Amino acid sequence: MPTINIYNQKGENKGALDVDVSVFGVEYNEPVIHQVMVAQRSNARQGTKSALTRTEVRGGGIKPWRQKGTGRARQGSIRAPQWIKGGVVFAPKPRDFSQKVNKKVRRLAICSALSAKLFDGDLIAVDEFKFENLKTKEMVAALNALNIEKSVLIVTAEKDDAVIRVSGNIENVSTLSADRINVYDILKNRKCIMTVDAVKRIEEAYRA
Repeated sequence: MPTINIYNQKGENKGALDVDVSVFGVEYNEPVIHQVMVAQRSNARQGTKSALTRTEVRGGGIKPWRQKGTGRARQGSIRAPQWIKGGVVFAPKPRDFSQKVNKKVRRLAICSALSAKLFDGDLIAVDEFKFENLKTKEMVAALNALNIEKSVLIVTAEKDDAVIRVSGNIENVSTLSADRINVYDILKNRKCIMTVDAVKRIEEAYRA
């Protein structure tokens, strides 16, 4: 059974937590992770870009000059694409980029990503976060005590305003509640710190 090391804010080891093998002991599945990652990034696209084609640009109804005898190239409209203020060739139009992903596929991708983090030693648990003065330096001290030098994702059981506040001004630190965990944020950050309660919430949500 896989285990996650538990620390406190001072970096002191408080033991280990046995976790569900169906959540934190899943074989790494790159094709599924790629599929879910692409879908997640596509769903974040607005798809509101738009430009006018030559049939939608106002004006240009009359032929600019006669077909022959002027010595110039023949033209049918001053709103053709080669003209200034002309229409756009293959103009982009609003579209829906969203992709549907089945719940089982999304669950497998998240469990696979979490398992990979645990296997690589990049996932640890913290018993709890407590900040007396709600200052950024308190979170900086906690991260230094936990030997966090690169990007990190902090996951709490529920939305924690205190953690969000003390982490907001720290570069490469992201915060999420357990119910909003996703493949992109797990893989984007080098390390992942979860509270013990968050680990239990994730187990309840994704247990096979």
